[in-house]
Amino acid sequence: MKKIAFALTLCCMILARTFTADAETRWGIVAVGNYSNLKFNQDLISVDKGFGGGAGLMGEIIIPGIGFAVDGSVIYSAFTSNVHLGERPVWRNDDFGNETLCNHTIDIPLNLKFKYSNLNGIENIIAPLAYVGPSFTVHVGDGSKGADAMSYKRIAFGIHVGAGCELFRRVQVSASYTWGITKTLSTIKLDDFEAKNKYWRLQVAYMF
Repeated sequence: MKKIAFALTLCCMILARTFTADAETRWGIVAVGNYSNLKFNQDLISVDKGFGGGAGLMGEIIIPGIGFAVDGSVIYSAFTSNVHLGERPVWRNDDFGNETLCNHTIDIPLNLKFKYSNLNGIENIIAPLAYVGPSFTVHVGDGSKGADAMSYKRIAFGIHVGAGCELFRRVQVSASYTWGITKTLSTIKLDDFEAKNKYWRLQVAYMF
């Protein structure tokens, strides 16, 4: 999976570099909603999925004539999960119970995107699109008492795929799923008890 993420990143960079001279470049603002789940490598405690959100900026390079584009975003984002630390004495004895973790991050997703742009004029109203790429996540902060039991990794990355549509050549609405490849956190007392973040994301972008 790490090799796939590296290959996708390299592909996006090469395409952007190759077609920059003739390509159309657009910028936009983006808002996201996250429905995330921490997947631990051992089944020691219960974990509930949680909602979070964020906003940021997007840049898009449209490769002329073939329907492909490369885009990248910088997004402040929050991911929440509810972890039942009190189910185990190792944390219950330290007065941890049912704790909500909130991971504050800067996300940098890169996409190789295909947009159907030859629909006899319909694409001026609605154009279906699909994308795939790597996502890099930088941990910038955390919240809640439960965070005191965790050690967050500074950088994590995953692979995502998504689909959606562009409306009136301005608004892009899409949904994606991200598989965490590297671990997001581990517990301080049990450093081999670690989790990866996997999440659904709803995204709305307005392109200028």
